[in-house]
Amino acid sequence: MNNNRYSRQSFLCADSELRISTAAVGIVGLGGGGSHVAQQLAHLGFQNIVLFDADTIEDTNLNRTVGATESDVLLKSKKVAIAKRTILSLQGNATVKAFSDRWQNNPSALRACDIIVGCVDSFAERRELEITARRYLIPYIDIGMTVKHVAPEPPRMSGQVFLSMPGCLCMACVEILSEKNLAREAEKYGDAGDRPQVVWANGVLASTAVGIAVDIITGWSGQTKKVVYRIYDGNTGTICEYPLMKYLPKTCSHYSNDKVGDPRFRAL
Repeated sequence: MNNNRYSRQSFLCADSELRISTAAVGIVGLGGGGSHVAQQLAHLGFQNIVLFDADTIEDTNLNRTVGATESDVLLKSKKVAIAKRTILSLQGNATVKAFSDRWQNNPSALRACDIIVGCVDSFAERRELEITARRYLIPYIDIGMTVKHVAPEPPRMSGQVFLSMPGCLCMACVEILSEKNLAREAEKYGDAGDRPQVVWANGVLASTAVGIAVDIITGWSGQTKKVVYRIYDGNTGTICEYPLMKYLPKTCSHYSNDKVGDPRFRAL
């Protein structure tokens, strides 16, 4: 490995190159957000990446999916194949496990990761990912974006990045996940709608998630927090800490650290 290649990020810590190259990161969802995450991890020197996405690229994805081309649309390329190609173009010796499938059908690959980044569309999918990450004590970084339009006001673009760290507050604690949200989503099951997305907002959220992941691995900032909750305002182009952070619960009431590992069944 050419040590000069990473000289400009050596400030991260003395052995940052080793830590980054040996860490395993799972990405679930390779659309607008996930494709950015995959590319940035490769630029940083990550060598072990697990990819999950069952979808095929479409022309409506080209406005935001990094690495996808018009030829990929014609060839009906899988999103995981595009992301893998992007990674290997930057890290030729990387180990990339790409699953064009739902992660639930091969959870062992995700369990082996040191960090999971979720770039999924639904609240239900977020909840399943967080449950799995908590059970196996894996830090889970979730990104999400939405655009709401109530005339005559201009559309409002917003998003969030949340670190769900084992033993700390979860997405239910901060009400990213709530029974109300899950119930509303269940009522609209099968109605995907337009799901507005744009490349620059996906890039901001993905970059923030990658920054959190690197901080977990290297501790470079000296400010690694157990709870990280960032709010993005796309209309003003700003991202900041959740303004009501000090009012959040001090402990998580939804997950217990003694309920970890594979479920065990016993006779009654």
